[in-house]
Amino acid sequence: MIIALCQINSTVGDLAGNRHLMEVYAGEAARRGADLAVFPELALTGYPPRDLVDKPSFIDRSLSELNELARATAQLPLGLVAGYVSRAPEGSPRTALNSAALIEGGKVRFTQSKMLLPAYDVFDESRNFQSATSQEICEFRGVRLALTICEDAWNDKQFWQRPLYKSDPVEELVGKGASLIVSINGSPFHMHKRGLRRGMFAAIARRHHAAVVYVNMTGGNDQLVFDGSSFALNSDGEVAASARSFAEDMVLYDTDRMTGDIDENLADETEAVYEALVMGTRDYVNKCGFQRVLIGLSGGVDSTLVAAVAVDALGAANVTGVAMPGPHSSDHSLTDARELAANLGIRFEVAPINSAYRAMVDSLQPLFAGAAPDVTEENIQARLRGVTLMSLSNKWGAMVLTTGNKSETAVGYCTLYGDMAGGLAVISDVPKTMVYELCHVVNRRRGPVIPENIFTKPPSAELRPDQKDSDSLPEYAVLDVILKSYIEELKAPAEIAHDSGQPLELVKEIARKVDVNEYKRQQAAPGLKVTTKAFGIGRRFPIAQKFKD
Repeated sequence: MIIALCQINSTVGDLAGNRHLMEVYAGEAARRGADLAVFPELALTGYPPRDLVDKPSFIDRSLSELNELARATAQLPLGLVAGYVSRAPEGSPRTALNSAALIEGGKVRFTQSKMLLPAYDVFDESRNFQSATSQEICEFRGVRLALTICEDAWNDKQFWQRPLYKSDPVEELVGKGASLIVSINGSPFHMHKRGLRRGMFAAIARRHHAAVVYVNMTGGNDQLVFDGSSFALNSDGEVAASARSFAEDMVLYDTDRMTGDIDENLADETEAVYEALVMGTRDYVNKCGFQRVLIGLSGGVDSTLVAAVAVDALGAANVTGVAMPGPHSSDHSLTDARELAANLGIRFEVAPINSAYRAMVDSLQPLFAGAAPDVTEENIQARLRGVTLMSLSNKWGAMVLTTGNKSETAVGYCTLYGDMAGGLAVISDVPKTMVYELCHVVNRRRGPVIPENIFTKPPSAELRPDQKDSDSLPEYAVLDVILKSYIEELKAPAEIAHDSGQPLELVKEIARKVDVNEYKRQQAAPGLKVTTKAFGIGRRFPIAQKFKD
């Protein structure tokens, strides 16, 4: 049997558009001789649909579009495996099921629903879906398939030291006689996850002496980026077919010969993060109905990276950089920003905030009487820049991309309603040290478009004379190690101090900054997840709380 792994980019809620995309891919799969075209988890509805599934009309549309997909592909000489939302049985606590259908000859021949519903990190499926109570073998053209949906294949008892669930649907289906494991997925990207997936499914293939077909969605939906990276493994766990990362793709796998198409994946994880940011930015902007973006270009490394990502995502013609020099801006900030814009080929505008800053401070002076200048005046500058960008956004119909990195966001070195104002926080999950690595990726790909001075000058917000980030923070190489341990690994300060060799008081102060700035992060623009633990939907800490590590 020839199986087409159809790695598509679905849009949440665009059921008709997603269905049409599936029809196109099914037609191409048939033309190339496939017997079965396999699509990702919830390909018809987009993933994750979240509380859309609570709308009865959403489930109705999902079912009607599934029937339309069957009708439209009735004359094709192949079957389709399609993920969709179905209606839960009468009397169930939840109204919806996360389901897969086998379509052939214009009819739905078989359905299977997801049993294991993840409720950790970015997942909240037990909130939205009813768990299936059982699963059965799917027979197709003489082959007995173990048709599983994402998490149902992620509980192998021999691979994980501490499985999350009592049941193992793959084990149960293989025990019923399945000879081929087909797993459809909506598995989001983070660094090193592609290798984890292949390792886990290779262990499953070897354990059950069965080939595996793994199909993952690609594209960005809100804060999540899906890398695709679909593959087929032979019964020895060796890669027999593979699709590209961060792109729509279709590869064929021959179950008899256990061979297939091998499309190139990105081996380097930093390169993969860059592609994730590009895809996530493109899809967020476009799926939200925008075409153009605005970026506050400061001449610093963070706005530089965001600008480069935006150009690769949307094209230079759709990106505008705005320099907003203030009372403490250096000359090189403007010249570096201008040179970068010219190198990237984007529109560049200068909108000074000096006169607005003086007017604002003068108007507040009677109320500030007797108070020495402090961070208040610094924040006024940042907020005036936010006002400038949002005004241009309104006037030009362009989305503002914020430029704060994960290190700054973690410790609160960002201004509410200032540099945090915008529609998408592109690099809010990228530590400062990685920002530099990604800028080197840009220069490797494009040539030296990023001026050397941007790499070498000390990081500074330039909100007071001769200000440097290192005035109040440790070097970023030190800070990022502490933050990774505290945020991603949930270690206590004493353990971090012991492991890193840093003073305990320093670690405790960094942890305190992370904790007290939760209120800022929960008002921030959504950001793209690229690490194991990002700020956003996968990290849900209370704002008003008194617990201290």
